[in-house]
Amino acid sequence: MKRTGGQLIVEALQANGVKRIACVPGESYLAVLDALHDTDIDTIVCRQEGGAAMMADCWGRLTGEPGICMVTRGPGATNASAGLHIARQDSVPMILFIGQVQREAREREAFQEVEYRRAFTEFAKWVGEIDDARRIPEFVTRAFAVATSGRPGPVVLTLPEDMLVDEVEAPEAKPYLPVESHPGPSQIARLGALLAGAKRPIAILGGTRWSEQAVADFQNFAARFQLPVGCSFRRQMLFDHTHSSYAGDVGIGINPALASEIKQADLVLLIGGRFSEMPSSGYSLLDIPYPSQTLVHVHPDPSELGRVYRPDLAICAAPTDFVEALKSLAAPDVPVWASRTAAMHVAYREWSTPPQTGPGAVQMGPIMDWIEANTAYDTIFTNGAGNYATWVHRFHKFRAYNTQAAPCSGSMGYGLPAAVAAKQLFPDREVICFAGDGCFMMHGQEFATAVRYQLPIITVIVNNGIYGTIRMHQEREYPGRVSATGLTNPDFAAFAKAYGGHGETVEKTEDFAGAFARARQSGKPSIIEIKLDPEAITPTRTLSQIRDKR
Repeated sequence: MKRTGGQLIVEALQANGVKRIACVPGESYLAVLDALHDTDIDTIVCRQEGGAAMMADCWGRLTGEPGICMVTRGPGATNASAGLHIARQDSVPMILFIGQVQREAREREAFQEVEYRRAFTEFAKWVGEIDDARRIPEFVTRAFAVATSGRPGPVVLTLPEDMLVDEVEAPEAKPYLPVESHPGPSQIARLGALLAGAKRPIAILGGTRWSEQAVADFQNFAARFQLPVGCSFRRQMLFDHTHSSYAGDVGIGINPALASEIKQADLVLLIGGRFSEMPSSGYSLLDIPYPSQTLVHVHPDPSELGRVYRPDLAICAAPTDFVEALKSLAAPDVPVWASRTAAMHVAYREWSTPPQTGPGAVQMGPIMDWIEANTAYDTIFTNGAGNYATWVHRFHKFRAYNTQAAPCSGSMGYGLPAAVAAKQLFPDREVICFAGDGCFMMHGQEFATAVRYQLPIITVIVNNGIYGTIRMHQEREYPGRVSATGLTNPDFAAFAKAYGGHGETVEKTEDFAGAFARARQSGKPSIIEIKLDPEAITPTRTLSQIRDKR
């Protein structure tokens, strides 16, 4: 039976288990939209392509299956590139479908024409264009395989408009087969020997291709070995922060005590991550290319092993398979590092206790204490980028897998689209988005998407009227010379109400609990605006202190 290219695209998505897509519609792929009409795939219509791509990234981040995004050509595609870059740097599986100009118009700089294989090579693992509708099952199956294998990441497929209306015969689409990689028994035995000879080991968890079971199993392994464990930047959901082995977040603003322990370790077990610039504190925790510590690097992509750090033991395996293999190792009765692990956990708890005072009428420390005491262990927290995010990263205690969606790439505007996606994926769990005033306005229009689909997320906007991170750096490097960092903001509570949601404004610390309770009770997408004194730029230092230090 002949089907159109649009129908074949949708059939291939269904064959691969796709349940939802994020899109901004365009005339370039109307045939796909028409084919979606007759399916049970949830089509989430977004207000800007960057937000749609970030939603797809969040689905990929929280499920391990490629998040699907569809946008139109030219400006639609370039808007989506922000989410594409996040997925690439964060190793998140995603497939971006782009409607393309008709085949006969290519290479003429036709309306909204872009040659994506040239434009997006740095953003994606693979960029392909489907010229022949009969090859759609082949291309889509490959896209799923590439997006999920090795180091996961985004794939771009472009769809010429006229190809999508061609009626052709094509093979029935089949689901892709995940590519697994397993550690060898000799590698696990070597790791066991290295652990047996170590006195100051530490494990650092990062990357993707984890699962809820793998996280639980590694926590059991850490308990058996009384091994100290840190989580790479914005990967905190990979280890329970209340676990006696947890040593803290290895990222921006790392606890100096933890940084010292990593530098003085005699064995570093790096699982899943690349240990790039942010988690490595500007490549200062491990020497390049030859770390002074014995390094065991576990990663599912062989091209990442030895790329920056030359490991003493390289294991090409996904975290899931590697952690399963660890069950064969016998733990010592009393590890020589047991007291060190206990001391590192105490240091983490002290570091993660928020301050109770600071400049202004609103204190974020007590607010974080209230959130910790009044949210469930499986609450999902999302955020973008900015100094406000420190309050979540340093003081929230992540307890469970799939409770964090935040860009390791440091992209602003991520938190709100991610919250919309997370709530659509897990409707029975509370989803809290943290955003700065600058960060929120990058993709604040997706609040309308939350309203449209009745997704009662709670967005906490920490409003200090400035691009806070840049202002902090500015005061440090050019004290007193304020330039291009001030902001004029709307009334965010009124903004929420104008979109059909619930809005609250907090100008005193004691107002937060009531505002949050009313937001919950409303059953609507909500915004709680916290008016924070710009002097409270970090949990421990004010803007004036940063400026005066020079």
